[in-house]
Amino acid sequence: MTGSARTQHRPDSHRPARATRRPGGAARGLAAGLVAGALALGGVVASGSPVSAAPTGTTGTAGAGAKSAALKAEAGDLLDVTLDQLRPTQPSVGFDQIYYKLGRYSSNKDEQNGDFNKRFDDWCETNGQEEAATVSPGAKLTDPAGFTCTVPVGQETDETRAAMKTVVIGPGGELYLTDGHHTLTSFLETPDGGPKMHIRLRVTGNLSGLSPAAFWQAMQEKKWVWLRDENNNPITTDQLPQRLGLARFHDDRYRSLVYFTRDIGYQAPADAAEYLEFLWGTWLRERVNLDSYDLDSPASYLTAIRGASEAMSGTAGDTVISDGRTADELGRMPEWNAGKKPTGGEFGKLSAPISDQKPGKLAYALDFRGRIPATPACTKTLTGKHTGPLVVSSGVLCLNGTGQTGPVVVAPGASLVAKGADITGPVQAVGAHTVQLCGTSLTGPLSVVNTKQRLTLSGAGCTPNTLNGPVQLVGNP
Repeated sequence: MTGSARTQHRPDSHRPARATRRPGGAARGLAAGLVAGALALGGVVASGSPVSAAPTGTTGTAGAGAKSAALKAEAGDLLDVTLDQLRPTQPSVGFDQIYYKLGRYSSNKDEQNGDFNKRFDDWCETNGQEEAATVSPGAKLTDPAGFTCTVPVGQETDETRAAMKTVVIGPGGELYLTDGHHTLTSFLETPDGGPKMHIRLRVTGNLSGLSPAAFWQAMQEKKWVWLRDENNNPITTDQLPQRLGLARFHDDRYRSLVYFTRDIGYQAPADAAEYLEFLWGTWLRERVNLDSYDLDSPASYLTAIRGASEAMSGTAGDTVISDGRTADELGRMPEWNAGKKPTGGEFGKLSAPISDQKPGKLAYALDFRGRIPATPACTKTLTGKHTGPLVVSSGVLCLNGTGQTGPVVVAPGASLVAKGADITGPVQAVGAHTVQLCGTSLTGPLSVVNTKQRLTLSGAGCTPNTLNGPVQLVGNP
């Protein structure tokens, strides 16, 4: 779901410069830091008090302790989780929205402007604690003791709780994320975040007592799941990703387009529909042909955003956009860019280049996207489950979310690209052209020797891997 669908959107503001440590805030900062650090214990918080512990240390699904805590959770409780415990309820995200966050998180321009890096504000808001109060030098998202938030744990308000992302408890205590796919994927992909990063989520429902079939029926009836792919084609629940991460999602360009029109063509109302941005995206597919724009060019991309936002603002308020919702119900702005000129307002901010003191969201997104190494085109793609040896004798084999049981051997000159795959068995490549593993879980040894072009196991746009076995990397560029 969109990060703004449950509460009035608070646009990025250019606040007055903040010092690394706010004067007079030491006592409050220390207290907030201590309670934030206690999150490492995990568990459920009801009305600000922990009611059970949830040990972490699992990958993909919630461990036994976390499941036990989740099974006791009620709607409105705050549940402490790690990112690798969450299961998505949508197949796609807008990659460019996440690239904006990752670009800004990796930039020092916020600090140059006298502010904290945005990732700390985002963490505090997502955790129900408003925004960052203090940030120590070298602070990391994985260690909340290095920064504090303006609202200490246990003193959350209705407003700060409303800004939190949400989760539904499914059969067996599995944790299904229903809001925050973009924000939490950004946390997972940023270098000081990762799969084991802690965050609290607000529970919207506990459906753990239902059978799997009844659970998914209820999820669809409550509109807590989005079952359309990046091309707006229907999918089944079995086709949903099992974990967060860019390597596991598909890229919905229209979802990114709608994000960039925020506060220009629409503003999410307080009672916004579930998956609001996807609904707008469905409508825009028939009105804006993104294939006719160069989305690597800031000017061309901005033209697409302006056309889309003008269409949103210009349509009649009672026009049914999607799923029976009207334009006004989905937050249509009656005046494009709030009545301001293209050089002003949110569109003016969005247009600021990366060289500007305060770059726009689009500039951050395109700058980060430009840092991601190109992936070779697949000559063969495997999805689903496969058992038995895989030998890549030539070309480029892509494992996209594949469950592979058996050895994988990459011959000299051939290439392997594994994204969101689960491999049980050894992976060996000697003299390969390219080897890329992103968001992949490997149980078995990995040996990559004398790669000719590029070996990628981490870096910009590469979801962290889980490697359970010995690793040998020799003579690779």
